[in-house]
Amino acid sequence: MSIEIAGLTKRFDRTDVLRGIDLSVEPGELLALLGPSGSGKTTLLKIIAGLEWPDAGRLRVEGQDWLALAARERRIGFVFQHYALFPHMTVRDNIGFGLSVLPRGQRPTRAQIAARADELMAFLQIDHLADRFPGQLSGGQRQRVALGRALAIKPRVLLLDEPFGALDAAIRRDLRRWLRGVHEATGSTTIFVTHDQEEAFELADRVVVMGEGRIEQIGHADAIHDAPATPFVARFMGATVQLPVTVMGGRAQGPGLDLSALPQVALRDGPAQLFARPADLRVAPDADGPWRVQTLASTGAELRLTVAHPGGAEAEIQMPRRGAPTLSRGAPVTLAVQAATIFADAPIEKETAR
Repeated sequence: MSIEIAGLTKRFDRTDVLRGIDLSVEPGELLALLGPSGSGKTTLLKIIAGLEWPDAGRLRVEGQDWLALAARERRIGFVFQHYALFPHMTVRDNIGFGLSVLPRGQRPTRAQIAARADELMAFLQIDHLADRFPGQLSGGQRQRVALGRALAIKPRVLLLDEPFGALDAAIRRDLRRWLRGVHEATGSTTIFVTHDQEEAFELADRVVVMGEGRIEQIGHADAIHDAPATPFVARFMGATVQLPVTVMGGRAQGPGLDLSALPQVALRDGPAQLFARPADLRVAPDADGPWRVQTLASTGAELRLTVAHPGGAEAEIQMPRRGAPTLSRGAPVTLAVQAATIFADAPIEKETAR
């Protein structure tokens, strides 16, 4: 099912939660909404589901105006972070619940509901749990039951809100691979919300990075990682070192900075801001270097240090310990940047969690 969203806005009291969302989702696509808390991703998902209503904008699925439809008319499968299973129902009954409450004219017979539940339990590899209750299941098993319940009604669109957020890291990794297989087997159009970058990039065909109610960038993992479109995306993707530079003839330069590894940039001459990841920085001892080592620690495999410039700039660096130069606190160094993104006139600001 294709989804077209245009100019979607939503405000809660005086807070703008969505600020003009434009997004197209292709039939059969697995799309991730990625961003920090407060970015609007869950609100967008709920509007698609019919659990929230926008203040303005359009939402069309296969050309049909979904804002004119109630949630029950949209045939949505929704999987919540905390499962929302009925504790008094068995696995089989939980999976069949959505079918049992369909309008009478659309409701399958009891035998058909039981057959669909059995089919899904076998597909999700939980048929041996059919007669257990949610309280007797592990977190990963409960999440499979929740997905089975969402798939039972053969949804036109499958929506997942932080589906693995309540699980430990090892189970999340296993379930990510499993969910990708389920998506490919069902061919459904799927949208899931996450704040986990690894999860988004491993699972999704495309990733939508959201921040403060806006779409900041849409793309694939490599493009977003290597070429963040905005300072927000750069910081969110781990480019936490932000340094003032000057662009001259397409080349960035700064005192005590070796930027020779960076390609030319299509920016006008003048002040700019460089965003880099700590792992993309290196230092070299230099008696004339303006940077000074402030802190220095080793994890065995890696050196972690901070350096400071007399002008007030600071940088955190992570570099392999093997082959690293001998360093000490207070030592003068130059700072080499191996990879970075540069934006013109981007003010220095610290990202705050929301």
